[in-house]
Amino acid sequence: MRISITNYLDVISSWCFWSQPTWAELKRRYADRVEFDWKIALMDPAGLPKSRQQEEWYYRRSGLMNRSPFMLRSDSYEPVLPEYLAANLVAEAARDLGIKDDTVRLALSHSILREGSKAIRDIEVAAEVGAHASGLDKAKLEERARSPEIEKRIRQSTVEWQELKVSQRPTFLIDTEIGDRAIFSGVIKLEPIAATLDSMIDDATGYAAHAAHFGAAPAE
Repeated sequence: MRISITNYLDVISSWCFWSQPTWAELKRRYADRVEFDWKIALMDPAGLPKSRQQEEWYYRRSGLMNRSPFMLRSDSYEPVLPEYLAANLVAEAARDLGIKDDTVRLALSHSILREGSKAIRDIEVAAEVGAHASGLDKAKLEERARSPEIEKRIRQSTVEWQELKVSQRPTFLIDTEIGDRAIFSGVIKLEPIAATLDSMIDDATGYAAHAAHFGAAPAE
């Protein structure tokens, strides 16, 4: 039975940054039973801080909630941008060039949120960060990130996320072949997500066992 979990995120989001330990543990724990993927869900003005002071307030709150020994940096805050395309474009472009895991997006998040890098708004800088983390050629990565196809793709995945009628990133979408679905929007603690996955895996296993004994349901 196919079971998948999709992580809708924005590379520059602090809450997505704090969710990474849970995402990594889910991938480790369920690697042989669940298909994992992530997609970009771009932050819009409604979800972005209105000032650097406000951003720092959010960073203090999220850092405290996650018992962090460090505070995220707000150096890269850019008040005139309605969205932050550069890092998200580069993260998505890296997948086209063979980096299918979390390497590039995590490097970009770290560069922006821990180091205050201009990768948040400059594709050239973001491509340099991504290339250094992945071993990709910087020029090729930057060229791909600037292609219309990449922007179209992340806008499409953002629309997918909007159609879920949720408001928080990350959003974890869990689907099974038997039609079960669970959505965690803004929930980043491991325990509730793992418990739901365990339950859905158990149900899917039961369906598979029933099908092995009785076959498909009668048409009438």
